[in-house]
Amino acid sequence: MPEDLPPCTVLGRPGAALSSRTSFGAAPRTRPVISSYAALGDSFTEGAGDETPCGAVVGWADRLAARLARNSLMPEFRYANLAVRGLFLDEIVEKQVSRVRGFAPDLVSLCAGGNDILRPGSSPDDIAARFDTAVAELTGAAGTVLVFTGFDPRDTPVLRRLRGKIAIYTAHIRAIADRHGCVVVDLWSLRAVQHPRAWSEDRLHLSSEGHEQVARRAAEVLGLAPQPEPLCLPGAEHRPWPAVQVEDLQWARIHLFPWLMRRLTGQSAGDGMGPKRPDLSPL
Repeated sequence: MPEDLPPCTVLGRPGAALSSRTSFGAAPRTRPVISSYAALGDSFTEGAGDETPCGAVVGWADRLAARLARNSLMPEFRYANLAVRGLFLDEIVEKQVSRVRGFAPDLVSLCAGGNDILRPGSSPDDIAARFDTAVAELTGAAGTVLVFTGFDPRDTPVLRRLRGKIAIYTAHIRAIADRHGCVVVDLWSLRAVQHPRAWSEDRLHLSSEGHEQVARRAAEVLGLAPQPEPLCLPGAEHRPWPAVQVEDLQWARIHLFPWLMRRLTGQSAGDGMGPKRPDLSPL
């Protein structure tokens, strides 16, 4: 083993040295040994907004998997990404959580419930209760469970009206993580994703820069060394109020209203789509 590497431990398994601070975003003191990773969720984990010129979808989970592969001390690193855009929590549980039992990965990430939260009349308490059940199942099937808080939508038109609802769900996720010993990526306080350039044109999905920031933060809370040159986004450009209002109206017409109509009619952007990496295979 190279002399510059600290002793290894397996996160979440017997003997793992995770401090109580880890579930709130602090990095473990020892470097994790992770040879397999399964990512579960919706468009956020699939990587929507982070597309290559040829149309392939990347995303923070793929970027994190690449980092884990480079840092793994095992001869082969395996990765699955079961996420599909548009899925609600119950669909993710039915289609994805049940498969993790067969994978038995060292690490599984679960980010779900965001589409449920955006449903009119939905209860963050009810969604959290179902999320808790899913996490309990995953902790029995994987070495470490990685979960995410919600983003702070305070600067997003329309969605900022749901800020209280998202904050309640975020508080539940923290409590669930603490109860089950999960590792948490705190997106609510991640200032890098509060910059406009961290979001794609639809303002509903991260841009490539945003996905990179999330991948960096997830790697850090898992104990991987931070990147030597952190990605710094320039300060947001000040725009006059009328121009901002016009842009918001255009965004609502082009992106928000079509999204709402799909939701009201029971349609999804992911209808007919399957996961991009359905099996735990070598990366």
